[in-house]
Amino acid sequence: MLVPADRSRHETPAESELERQVQQALDEDIGQGDRSAALIDAHKQTRAKVICRDTGVLCGQRWFELAFSLLDADVVCNWRLHDGDQLMPDAVVCTLQGNARSILTAERTALNFLQLLSGTATQSRTYASAVADLDVILLDTRKTIPGLRSAQKYAVRCGGCTNHRMGLFDMIMLKENHLAGGSIVEFVARARAESEGVPVVVEVENLQQLQQAVRAGADRALLDNFTIEQLQQATSAYRQQIKLEASGNVSLTSLRNIAETGVHYISIGALCKNLQALDFSMLHVSD
Repeated sequence: MLVPADRSRHETPAESELERQVQQALDEDIGQGDRSAALIDAHKQTRAKVICRDTGVLCGQRWFELAFSLLDADVVCNWRLHDGDQLMPDAVVCTLQGNARSILTAERTALNFLQLLSGTATQSRTYASAVADLDVILLDTRKTIPGLRSAQKYAVRCGGCTNHRMGLFDMIMLKENHLAGGSIVEFVARARAESEGVPVVVEVENLQQLQQAVRAGADRALLDNFTIEQLQQATSAYRQQIKLEASGNVSLTSLRNIAETGVHYISIGALCKNLQALDFSMLHVSD
């Protein structure tokens, strides 16, 4: 089943964050100047169109636009498709018009954002579609490209999945290394006392630890690398008492079997780290 685009999910990160990401990418590429574009007449105008060569989900419009507007506010971009829309091979995504130097200089940066974020959205749509008929929420993780987390998490939403925590600051997640030398009950109590109102998730490796997480009053238990049989036992015994999240080496092959156990959430590192960038091309027509 195809998961349709949900416009309500397409709220981009803050404009200042987008500008930071795009400006950093432009600076990395341009350095002391675009020596190739400098050979073009400074007043030359050009028209161009962006074509997608793959099937997938479009994502990255605002990053694409900023790659041009941060260099030249007069470059005009007209979109034929929008974030979350399905892409088909040879589809014209948008057209551009403006100064040739500006468009040539920003071209690769703009396409890099488009191909990366569309790849992330496409991966997310693929996973979401595989369990669209089941009552489960698919989550991303913090396994993102450094400096582009907010961008990739936006792409995940465009693809039809849901964001886990943004970082270390908006959720307490007590994992094996945090719990070494202490008890789950003690750590959850400290978390409640020191970070009131912040969700507490406890990673558990067996049903005994899950029972402790329930007794401690954790908001969610992350069932780390549970077998299907263990997941079934966990949901049968505790689904009504605590939110259950399956995690660990989740793939498209294993996804549906995991979802059918009745867990509330499945977190999937592959949404952001195992992606295939989509192939976009920009074709120029000089005026």
